[in-house]
Amino acid sequence: MSDDEVSTNEAEEEQDITDLSNSDVCTKYQEAAKIVNLALEGLVLQCIPGAKVLDLCEFGHTVMEAQAAKLYQKKVNGVAIDRGVSFPVCISVNDVVCNHSPLPTEERPPLKVGDIVKMDLGCHIDGYIAVAAHTCVVTESPEAQPEKDEELGNVAVAAYNAMLVAAASIKAGATNADVTKAVERVASAYGVTPISSVRMHQMKRYVLDGVKEVALKAPVPDDPEEEKVPECTFEQAEVYAVDVAMSTGDGKARPGEFRTTVFKRNVEQQYHLKVKASRQLLAEVDKKFPTLPFTMRHLSDLRSAKLGITECITHGLLTPYPSMHDYSGKVAHFKCTVLLLPSGTARVTGLTLPSYFTTDKAADEETQKVLTEIADAEAKKAAKKAAKRKNKKKKKVEVTLSA
Repeated sequence: MSDDEVSTNEAEEEQDITDLSNSDVCTKYQEAAKIVNLALEGLVLQCIPGAKVLDLCEFGHTVMEAQAAKLYQKKVNGVAIDRGVSFPVCISVNDVVCNHSPLPTEERPPLKVGDIVKMDLGCHIDGYIAVAAHTCVVTESPEAQPEKDEELGNVAVAAYNAMLVAAASIKAGATNADVTKAVERVASAYGVTPISSVRMHQMKRYVLDGVKEVALKAPVPDDPEEEKVPECTFEQAEVYAVDVAMSTGDGKARPGEFRTTVFKRNVEQQYHLKVKASRQLLAEVDKKFPTLPFTMRHLSDLRSAKLGITECITHGLLTPYPSMHDYSGKVAHFKCTVLLLPSGTARVTGLTLPSYFTTDKAADEETQKVLTEIADAEAKKAAKKAAKRKNKKKKKVEVTLSA
């Protein structure tokens, strides 16, 4: 066998590896993560008085599609690499926890000062998914500070710190029960409640909600509403969405009055649909959104889709993501993506906690230790990056002077 044939076979074998042990796969996750963070940063700046939820959703969508289109433009074996949105932009305001992405005919009142905005979105490169969620408060201007809200401060700091601690707890050899305990410990210290319907999930290529999952709190015995999560152990080269939502109320989020607009094709389910509109809808979904969630807003015929959606849901062909509400208290939602690398767990998406979220409550000793370790590691990383930039600048000056 020639050297060329050997290298070709090695390249093909690497392409078949779809976890983080393949360096190309790792790069694709990281590139998707950069796009997610960029979209989130843009959305935070767009959350101003008078902004429309629909416009924000479309803005985030456009940013992700445009940025993803710039990458991996070269075809592989004559086929273009798939890339773009992996979870539609959802903008959930005040009592809405998640999954709100309105239709043009159902636009909500524009944002006003003091509104609590939760944004949730995802991007993928070649099916490798990065997701994130963030919470902010609408102020009169980007420089302005919102009125101090003790309750909101408690729940926002708790949710963000729980996300950090959970991300650090997801490492090879640990179990999902370990992470649940860590999240519950944080919630208890700040006097808030994890939203029980929210789950953290393993992600794989084109799979947003993998088999391995983590509950935010242990199920209450004999509570029919709470589903027990099977125990699992994390392994190196896995990827997880660390999803944390907390409430100052009872933490029991439920579907509300808003129409469900976000769905995902259930590829394991097949059924011969009776209604023409249902068949047209499913054909379009199979072509445009075969595996990842989508919003009805991006279907070609919205009127026809509204007619056909019910039959598709009834027979399990589409899985709905209803807008969830918690009327019992104030809610904060944060999410990041973590990669389990040989060097440790790397958190690749998510923004920093807004400085106006403050609390007088203190984390427990164990949580504080983890948070301190995270802060120290990030400070070292930032210093290393700054030193690298300084060296590059110095070398550039030396080259210029020598020339």
